[in-house]
Amino acid sequence: WRNVPSQPHTKTYGAHEVRYRTTREGLSAEDDGVRVVSAAPDRVSLEVDGVVRHFDVGVYAEQVHVDTARGSYRLILVPRFPDPRQQAEPGSLLAPMPGTVVRIADGLVEGAQVTAGQPLIWLEAMKMEHRVTAPASGTLTALHAAPGRQVEAGALLAVVAAPPA
Repeated sequence: WRNVPSQPHTKTYGAHEVRYRTTREGLSAEDDGVRVVSAAPDRVSLEVDGVVRHFDVGVYAEQVHVDTARGSYRLILVPRFPDPRQQAEPGSLLAPMPGTVVRIADGLVEGAQVTAGQPLIWLEAMKMEHRVTAPASGTLTALHAAPGRQVEAGALLAVVAAPPA
C-alpha cells in the first residue's frame, strides 16, 4: 500500500477505467455507490447501492474474464505505458533508451539511399555508445536527430521508407 495515498491506482480495460485504493482495510473502489466487500484472485464481491454482488474472475495474460449472474464479460487490459514502436510508422528509427546523439553517419541527409543494417546514428547512453541501424534498405525520408541533441526513449530519430515494390 502507499504511505502517501494522493492518487488512486488506475487500470484501463478498453474504454472503461477502474480506480481503486489499497488501504489497511483492503481495497476501496473509487466509484460512488460501490464498496469492495472482498477481493481474491478468483472472486470479487462488491456492494452496489446496498446489494452485494459476486463476480467470478479469471486472469489470463492481458485479459480478465468475469462471470456474473447477468452474463460473462471479457476485459482487455490497456497497457499503462504503451510501446512507442507500436505507434510508429513502418521504417521509423526510435531511440532505444534516453541518451545523447553523438554523431550521424557521413553524408546522411534526407533523400539518401541506405542499406539494411547500415549504421546511421550513434547514441551515448549510460556511458556506452549505441548504434541505430537501418531496419531495411530504402530512402531516408526524415532525419530528426542532430549531434548533441538529448533524446528520450522512443523518440523518433529518422524514417527509412522501403522502395516501392
